[in-house]
Amino acid sequence: MAAQMTDAHRRFLQVLMSHGIMEGSEARKLHKHCCEVHNVYYAHDKLADFISTINRHLQPLFMQIRKGLSEDDGSAHYALVNLAETEITKMASDYTENELELFRKTMDLIILSENGFAPSTDILNLADQLKTKKMKKKEAEQVLKVFVEDKWLSERNGEFTLHTRCIIEMEQYILSNYQDVARKCNICHSLAIQSQVCESCGIGMHLPCIRKYFRAQTEPRCPQCNDFWTCDIPGTKNLF
Repeated sequence: MAAQMTDAHRRFLQVLMSHGIMEGSEARKLHKHCCEVHNVYYAHDKLADFISTINRHLQPLFMQIRKGLSEDDGSAHYALVNLAETEITKMASDYTENELELFRKTMDLIILSENGFAPSTDILNLADQLKTKKMKKKEAEQVLKVFVEDKWLSERNGEFTLHTRCIIEMEQYILSNYQDVARKCNICHSLAIQSQVCESCGIGMHLPCIRKYFRAQTEPRCPQCNDFWTCDIPGTKNLF
């Protein structure tokens, strides 16, 4: 018999919706809190079952809580995804047409780059080339800050990449619209933006997945073709 949706499940969903995205450890704490507040059975290893119950009730609404991994450290995150529309469409209610165009162009630069990052200077140079309505660079800087605050982009040392929330919510959009360049990680099978690519067979892997995979290997060889992995492996300098 399928588990029933309780007030604990509803509270969990409401909090997740208000956050947009939630790190795995926070989701586990929230799971415990919701169960205790509403006197619902709690087990620390039952978060996946708890979320599955919510997802069954969200199915008629074409919504789903999805789990994804941070491309920075491999930590788990959870986000609520609308399956009925592309996330670009969803963003339309929050941003102007030229802000959305800047976001699309930024996404182009990030996904088409070799390392999954776009320098801020390259993004700002697009501001006066927008077809909808041109932006001044100062205005574009403020828009980029808003995208970071809203967890669509992440910024590191003057370069931008897609935030974990964006990757979780827009995975299908990206795979559909960037079919020639978008790839899934060969290890975790999620969309890989920041990744390394095998020079022999072309498979890609997230940096955290690479670190984890090669720690268990006697020498760095591609899991697909078994050729020597020529890229520098982050965090494994002394292993090989």
